[in-house]
Amino acid sequence: CWVSANSQNQLMGKLTARERILLLLDPDSFDEYDMFVEHRCTDFGMDSSKNKYPGDSVVTGRGRINGRLAYVFSQDFTVFGGSLSGAHAQKICKIMDQAAMVGAPVIGLNDSGGARIQEGVESLAGYADIFLRNVLCSGVVPQISLIMGPCAGGAVYSPALTDFTFMVKDTSYLFITGPDVVKSVTNEDVTQEQLGGAKTHTAVSGVAHRAFENDIDALLNLREFFNYLPLSNRDPAPVCECHDPSDRLVPELDTIVPAESTKAYDMLDIIHSIVDEREFFEIMPTYARNIVVGFARMNGRTVGIVGNQPKVASGCLDINSSVKGARFVRFCDAFNIPLITFVDVPGFLPGTAQEYGGIIRHGAKLLFAFAEATVPKITVITRKGAVQIIFRGKEADAEEEYVDKFANPFPAAMRGFVDDIIQPSTTRMRICHDLDVLAGKSQSSPWKKHANIPL
Repeated sequence: CWVSANSQNQLMGKLTARERILLLLDPDSFDEYDMFVEHRCTDFGMDSSKNKYPGDSVVTGRGRINGRLAYVFSQDFTVFGGSLSGAHAQKICKIMDQAAMVGAPVIGLNDSGGARIQEGVESLAGYADIFLRNVLCSGVVPQISLIMGPCAGGAVYSPALTDFTFMVKDTSYLFITGPDVVKSVTNEDVTQEQLGGAKTHTAVSGVAHRAFENDIDALLNLREFFNYLPLSNRDPAPVCECHDPSDRLVPELDTIVPAESTKAYDMLDIIHSIVDEREFFEIMPTYARNIVVGFARMNGRTVGIVGNQPKVASGCLDINSSVKGARFVRFCDAFNIPLITFVDVPGFLPGTAQEYGGIIRHGAKLLFAFAEATVPKITVITRKGAVQIIFRGKEADAEEEYVDKFANPFPAAMRGFVDDIIQPSTTRMRICHDLDVLAGKSQSSPWKKHANIPL
């Protein structure tokens, strides 16, 4: 079984559990925990020596990524399909407890067939132990899941509880029940890829945040992504050495937004032109594309960026984009990452599908997240677009009067709703300056056990 599974992995371009850890972490930095732990099951012939492997079906420990501490577990599909035993769960819980105690992120390299059926309720109890720690660690240390093989049943819910879930194209799957069970219950014919592949979860369901080409591409991107994150909620946003001048002017911004409010432009062009070295790590790039979210740096400091995307549905906010934006904003606020928002939005998307789907409740999540956030928040309004909706079917002179009064920045500035009207080319310089000013921001909220966001 061991040999055949390894051979299958090689044919699919998959690395072993240990190879994945060694590629993710800095050379010679991995300290392994519980290498000799074995499962304790005695039923169904599991107590036989041929059914016991040192370390069981997961490799755990700590190491460094670009010199920064991280705790890692890597499930081993070659041992009982990576299934979760009591010992397997115990090993994962141990590194999660230590990560929370010292303040370091937890990275899970997931490749598991689910609960180990030979252990019955002990395996299920192991999942409960992991889920509890996922929740206790939430907002305390970043938690990242990289799905690198099939994850089924209970194996999908720990990744769902973490902050970010990434997948590998063609070799990773997430589903509660596989195609055979779906066929028997609903009579639907569906493949693993259709049911729970990377394309499904990054473009349709929104369960995963991004997908990569293969194991190596995924692990190298994960190293890059890790650099944007603080180690815990006690750390400020990371600051890297910056070779891109903070006072750099961006002349193309003076002409990038069309004068006609009905013409689209790409918000990504604005984002790339402003951030350090044009580097932007987009989150959920193929899901709810009418809003753009992701991480970048401004003068070396990590920032979270949220922007309406006029290229897609005119940048209207709908259910999916509201939830996508709210989730991202709450992560940034939990981990002290300043928020920069680029606004060009005609409003929430009209229609029965949106109303029946609960756009009021889901839209409120985005409002709640922004209002709740106490990190530095800088908003750049690039254009407005609500006039055509307000005056649809009415006289042109009424629309023109409204444009003169409100569809330009000066009335808002006169009423104190915006702090300044700036030349677009100075946007980077102004944001970098304001981030320096706001670096010492301190804002307190009334005591509460926790808020009740409209889930």
